[in-house]
Amino acid sequence: MTVLTQFVDAVIASPAPYQDLDRIYVTNRVLGLVGDAIPATAAEPTLTGLVATLVQAAIDNGRIEATTTDREILSDQLMAFVTPLPSALNQTFWNKYQQSPQVATDYFYQLSRANDYVKTKAIAKNVVFDAATDFGDLEITINLSKPEKDPKAIAAARNQPQNGYPLCQLCMENEGYRGRLGYPARSNHRIIRMMINGEPWGFQYSPYAYFNEHAIFLDAVHRPMVINRQTFTNLLEIVHQLPHYFVGSNADLPIVGGSMLSHEHYQGGRHDFPMMKAPIAKKIDVGVAGVSAGIVKWPMSTIRLQSSDPSALVDAAVKVHDAWKDYSDETVNVRAYTGKTRHHTTTPIARKVGDDYVLDIVLRDNQTSATYPDGIFHPHQDVQHIKKENIGLIEVMGRAILPARLKTELAEVAKYLLGRHNQMVAMHQPWADALKAKYQFNQDNVTEILNQEVGRVFARVLADAGVFKWDKAGAAAFDRFIATLN
Repeated sequence: MTVLTQFVDAVIASPAPYQDLDRIYVTNRVLGLVGDAIPATAAEPTLTGLVATLVQAAIDNGRIEATTTDREILSDQLMAFVTPLPSALNQTFWNKYQQSPQVATDYFYQLSRANDYVKTKAIAKNVVFDAATDFGDLEITINLSKPEKDPKAIAAARNQPQNGYPLCQLCMENEGYRGRLGYPARSNHRIIRMMINGEPWGFQYSPYAYFNEHAIFLDAVHRPMVINRQTFTNLLEIVHQLPHYFVGSNADLPIVGGSMLSHEHYQGGRHDFPMMKAPIAKKIDVGVAGVSAGIVKWPMSTIRLQSSDPSALVDAAVKVHDAWKDYSDETVNVRAYTGKTRHHTTTPIARKVGDDYVLDIVLRDNQTSATYPDGIFHPHQDVQHIKKENIGLIEVMGRAILPARLKTELAEVAKYLLGRHNQMVAMHQPWADALKAKYQFNQDNVTEILNQEVGRVFARVLADAGVFKWDKAGAAAFDRFIATLN
């Protein structure tokens, strides 16, 4: 059985709209993309292995160049053969939803993995470990899944005509899009359509997932992110429809926000984050009947609201958000405005616990200063050797997304700690020297200690981003803010 025959068999057996009568048609479509000379065997007999062999055949046949962009475009075009049309996929999803929301998401997630839209093989390369801290076990990941961008492709992309289609990578128009230099291939991409409070939205999975069933909920209209009453209402409606998922929104301001502020969207999925496990340190009253509230024992300043009544919960969330937007306390460097520039917003996260809805509201401030040019409530310079990027939704909840450079850099730090020849990056020197003075290192313990210390640095990163610190002055300042709610 040849690679081509195996692939066509997989297409016929897939949920895609092909039957045995379509075998010749599919064969010719594949040959048209790949060329006539195809190897008899594949390195791996899996679907992804067959596709990889066909992509290499296309290169050997001169159909595509051996570039990352051309490889990704053709790979996704081939995977589109095993992917149902959007209309058929949506019908199946909502039919399965009648059994249960989890049955529906299980179907969509497994399909997104099977057709390689969710890059499971790449995601498996990520380094993942837990680290014990004063705020519980934090989740540390070193992100190795996203491929490095080809400098030649980046340079070439600058010279490509920009037609503004799709407007961004979160627009509905990405579904089935071929891709181009500097823009990802999406031939095998599918979006579930759903109504959120009377407005059309989409639901998809993240190709390079940072946690289990990492989902993205996107507005059908391309418009900027904003945190307001509608946001809280939408989040609670999503967890009502998908009660086994959490959903949250990045903040809507630079520095404290996510990387995509131009398109309204949320992130969610099926994962219990460290912040969700954190207890209430102090009960508070936000003055809304039927809503219990408390300050969460968490390095970032978080108010947890809980109620079985979504409307009351939205009222409480709006009350906290609106109060924070205009709140200043110079004694702890908290300023709502400088001139007409607003600095305050929130990062909200919703989930269901039994019959109750829970909203965690994280207070954010994006000021900068001469001392902290990257942000007063942003990772400070002394921890930027580990993490200097924005603290977005996922990290707010206690899962670090650390840069790929750390895999090799930490290996060199380990050599330094063991007294071996090394090429340690200079920015790690003060930290490494402090560790050397604190521990006796050997081959058996160096990795474990380094992992724990990276976790402690990440806890400090989160503390830097917290507007009210866990000290006497911070507690008093937090109490002053809470008093304004009543």
